[in-house]
Amino acid sequence: MSDTSSQRHSPIEDAQGLAYGSFMAAVSVLLLTHLGFVTGQTAGLAILISYSTGWGFAPVFFVVNLPFYWLGYRRFGLGFMLKSFTAVATMSVLVAILPPTLQFGHVHPAVGALLVGFLTGSALLALFRHGASLGGVGIVALYLQDATGFRAGWTQLIFDACIFACALLLRDWQTVGWSFLGALVLNLVIAINHRRDRYVV
Repeated sequence: MSDTSSQRHSPIEDAQGLAYGSFMAAVSVLLLTHLGFVTGQTAGLAILISYSTGWGFAPVFFVVNLPFYWLGYRRFGLGFMLKSFTAVATMSVLVAILPPTLQFGHVHPAVGALLVGFLTGSALLALFRHGASLGGVGIVALYLQDATGFRAGWTQLIFDACIFACALLLRDWQTVGWSFLGALVLNLVIAINHRRDRYVV
């Protein structure tokens, strides 16, 4: 696969894109956990583990993503793997160190769901456009699609359905419902704004 992002962006531009995406994703996670929401993909898995064990999101998210880097390397190349590792590590550090400097008061769940969706969508778009990602489920989905023909979108949908089903054991249905709204907004942002013919990730 040709690295289209490297043809469009300089190292400084890539660094800015990774920094922006990681920071916005960290802010989104802090708001999401402040509201008690859940989300999909590996971030959702890390949040569920954090809620159920009391462990911090940041180290859990970092560890959860470790098995996926080899697949990312095989599927997208060394550049993608290194950038994704950098983005995940940066986001994990920011989630751990930002709370003393960034705190939220009352946020209506509807507004919170929209804001989480838009913030995360903006973060992922920046990372995609600079050849990186924050999660391993999409990589696995593409790997399975290549190996078996099973569509990547279905794999991600099944994984997210399992995450939200498990969330009902830890959160009330209203909170899970608002969380689903945030995930819907996020996916709409990606679906409408991510051009796969221009940015291949």
